[in-house]
Amino acid sequence: MPSKTILFPTDFSTASDAALAHAEALAKSMGARLLIVHVEEPPLAYGGGELYYGLPEPDSERILKMLEDVRPLDPAVPFTHRLTMGDPAGEIVRIAADEQAEMIVLGTHGRTGVVRLLMGSVAEAIVRRAPCPVLIYRETAERLARGRPEPAKA
Repeated sequence: MPSKTILFPTDFSTASDAALAHAEALAKSMGARLLIVHVEEPPLAYGGGELYYGLPEPDSERILKMLEDVRPLDPAVPFTHRLTMGDPAGEIVRIAADEQAEMIVLGTHGRTGVVRLLMGSVAEAIVRRAPCPVLIYRETAERLARGRPEPAKA
């Protein structure tokens, strides 16, 4: 019997940090492992250089180190890391299918209005295409102002 897997994508944001507590609690209660994933988007191609402002792209070693720092607090919860490159929503859905994940747990920034229209919503694309249930955790403004996530209940 294959082991249960909860897929936890992270973009290293406070929303992702807050969702990790919920992913960990679910993994513990289900006897599942956490698959902690970060999808690195391909570097942008610049045309004539006028759009390039000299901002360095984070290197893969630094991103891998950041990913390795994302881990459950409870040492009894098994986890693995995976760094991949591509379209975040597409890669997360593909990995969930390949790993036969029971669930995807992710944090969202909860953007609305014009910002969401212009930037799109990775969370929405995942919900629409995921092969399994998706739990989306959105930090409220009050919890964000306090600077820490609300603890998850197991």
